Amino acid sequence: MEEMKVFSAKVADGREGQDGKPSVGPIYRNLLAKNGYPPPDPDMSTTWSLFSSSVQKHRGNRMLGWRKMVDGKAGAYIWKTYGEVYDEVLHIGSALRASGAEPGCRVGIYGANCPQWILAMEACGAHSVVCVPLYDTLGPRAVNFIIDHAEVDFVFVQDIKVKELLDPNCKSAQRLKAIVCFTSLTEEDNAKASQLGIKTFSWIEFLCMGKENPQETSPPQPFNICTIMYTSGTSGDPKGVVLTHETIATFVYGVDLFLDQFEDKMTVNDVYLSFLPLAHILDRVIEEYFFHRGASVGYYHGNLKELRDDIMELKPTFLAGVPRVFDMIHEGIKKALEELSPLRRRIFDFLYKYKLSWMNRGYKHKQASPLADLLAFRKVKAKLGGRLRLLISGGAPLSSEVEEFLRVTCCAFVVQGYGLTETCGACAIGYPDEMCMVGTVGSPAVYNELRLEEVSEMGYNPLGNPPCGEICVRGKTIFSEYYKNPELTRESIKDGWFHTGDIGQVLPNGVVKIIDRKKNLIKLSQGEYVALEYLENVYGTTPIVDDVWVYGNSFKSMLVAVVVLHEDNAKKWANLNGHTGSLSELCSVNQLQSYVLSELKSTAEKNKMRGFEFIKGVILEPYPFDMERDLVTATLKKKRNNLLKYYQAEIDALYQKLTAKK
Repeated sequence: MEEMKVFSAKVADGREGQDGKPSVGPIYRNLLAKNGYPPPDPDMSTTWSLFSSSVQKHRGNRMLGWRKMVDGKAGAYIWKTYGEVYDEVLHIGSALRASGAEPGCRVGIYGANCPQWILAMEACGAHSVVCVPLYDTLGPRAVNFIIDHAEVDFVFVQDIKVKELLDPNCKSAQRLKAIVCFTSLTEEDNAKASQLGIKTFSWIEFLCMGKENPQETSPPQPFNICTIMYTSGTSGDPKGVVLTHETIATFVYGVDLFLDQFEDKMTVNDVYLSFLPLAHILDRVIEEYFFHRGASVGYYHGNLKELRDDIMELKPTFLAGVPRVFDMIHEGIKKALEELSPLRRRIFDFLYKYKLSWMNRGYKHKQASPLADLLAFRKVKAKLGGRLRLLISGGAPLSSEVEEFLRVTCCAFVVQGYGLTETCGACAIGYPDEMCMVGTVGSPAVYNELRLEEVSEMGYNPLGNPPCGEICVRGKTIFSEYYKNPELTRESIKDGWFHTGDIGQVLPNGVVKIIDRKKNLIKLSQGEYVALEYLENVYGTTPIVDDVWVYGNSFKSMLVAVVVLHEDNAKKWANLNGHTGSLSELCSVNQLQSYVLSELKSTAEKNKMRGFEFIKGVILEPYPFDMERDLVTATLKKKRNNLLKYYQAEIDALYQKLTAKK
């Protein structure tokens, strides 16, 4: 019997709960931190020192790339070097100071990812100014709230967002001293702003002002606030997560230490395709890391539906996305397979199983089957630009089916990470080429430790077998506080442990698996607990399903679901069954409802679900759950209360129908 490989160090035992306190599980750390956290690098103590020292080493390297639109079409990538970016950052910083910005004041950045976003962010760093990303995806109410709550004085803004900033509903904009546009403002916007007493600058004007009024930089101290990043609660106002320079710099150094142990090294020639919002932590820390390493970041041209085009043009070596993006890639490859002749499809399936079997025996993906890669999988790799080396999925659990498929077919490392804004990005991360990590989020990151805490009302016990409970994190990469919200800070950080609200399980090999959300567990009327998020992930793999929201409550014994139809597959079904009409019209066809139910049933059976986890009734929906109707957060997490309000009448009717049937 070969010995089990262990991926985290247990540094303290768990203990039974007493005096009304919950039980807690053992404390786990990264193997590199088992005897204490590695000493930090004194030269890497702020995000400004990360960037400015990188510029000295890599002045001529490509840093930021973007695509110019020509006649409505995106052209080739254009690049700015580290040296060019640095010089521009100094001018922007000088202009900020000349406009009255002082160290410690708050500057907002509002718009899609682009070079100007980073130039503004680095200029804040150069002068100890706090950078506050404004969330463009939470609607005008959130922007109004953040400007007021964080006391923002200046905003850098994308041209198409200026209107929302000057909207009469965005009352707090009146406190702004100046607005700087990523490009230039319209006459109308300039007039509106001057009525409110706000100065406006085009990017070029602001640059010139900086050139004419050069100012010394005022670099930050490690303990200074770097950014206040607002994160959407699934209910209520956004929460301002305070991250210091030291927190982000320590995280970046931890990534260095973690990656050092693998034979595949990152180089200055690595290229990251950035499309996840810079206002979120995942993209932000990846870019900070790439800048520290002197590598390149290219931005998508703003349309997620055309991401394929950006991938083919940029040929990235690294992609990070949320499961939705990888589901789309998976569906795309599956679709291409369906168009192959039956023989070629059988060959593909055979090569897939063959390569997977060698990977499962511990072979690295490159060595598992060079023949299968040559015959079949390099074509998949070519569809992703041909240079991809690493895929990271975060933000929500990636289904094991999709993860395994990508690991076998993409000819790249595929890992999942887990983290929150509050943990400054990943607090757990998978190891490349370890098949035992499929469906998990790996082991604790270098500068934080992790333990599970009992959630008795859900039956989760960190001392049980298997050990399950709420994931709690402590360490050097945890946020300082929720801005101006001591109550919420006290609620979520107890005895130094940040309570994430996610339910995890620690496997015998020290690897963490996310199994649930603390608040998404419901109890059916027969007393059985049901983990809604888990069911949605499983049911979401059904081909006819594009997205699904599962609903049940303690007064009902059955689960129902709202299913967003997969457009192509629904149309295919319609053609085969003699139905015409739009997707909305198909939603009311009884025969299709029965078909969707039977498909969900076979997914449930395939995944060995228990009877009460089966979906007993469906409502079909032609449109994805979106932010316009306030049904999901910016990171596409479902707002369950809003979904219930939105579909209440249909759900009540459906339950009535089901009860009558009984």
